[in-house]
Amino acid sequence: MFEFSPQTRRRFDLFKANRRGWWSLWIFIGLLLVCLCGELIANDKPLLIRYDGQLYYPVLHTYMETDFGGELPFEPDYSSDYVRKLIAAKNGWMLFAPIPFSYDTINYDLDAPSPSPPDHINWLGTDEQARDVLARVLFGARISILFALLLTAISTVIGVCAGAIQGYYGGMTDLIGQRIQEIWSGLPVLYLLIILSGFVSPSFWWLLGIMALFSWLS
Repeated sequence: MFEFSPQTRRRFDLFKANRRGWWSLWIFIGLLLVCLCGELIANDKPLLIRYDGQLYYPVLHTYMETDFGGELPFEPDYSSDYVRKLIAAKNGWMLFAPIPFSYDTINYDLDAPSPSPPDHINWLGTDEQARDVLARVLFGARISILFALLLTAISTVIGVCAGAIQGYYGGMTDLIGQRIQEIWSGLPVLYLLIILSGFVSPSFWWLLGIMALFSWLS
């Protein structure tokens, strides 16, 4: 059975005694869980639909307009009056998320030009493209948190493996490894990212890989 060492338990008790740090950890975990459940909080698709006595889950499965008595074989716009009437015609109903917008949903029913101020529909207002700010913050925070966690984990693994190899073999292996690290740490990361972005389309995994190549040194 796995057990923590007395030193590890002592460190955990010291951290738990720091109430500011302890509560900050729980707040962070709570925010992370909220961000991971973003599709259940902010979504332009209904969480649940009851139509003609059957239940549908648009968040988990893609349905066509023809599934609800429509004419077009395309995914319906659930916010349109036409689709709402199709659902209601069969004594159906739709259950939406608390924020009925996704990160890329454009709100065409604004009472003011975008960017619009906060109101009862868009709690933090909209940006210049009429997209809900709160939904974008929610999904953007999830990407940022996951990026930081993955980058930390990958950098730690690379650093531990490199240090273990140098420490195990020693001698020239350790010496050459140190020289390579000194050269590698002297490279201008920002300029390299700017140059590489001209050849490769930036993406989450591309940026994560590039950052991991340099972050493990720190």
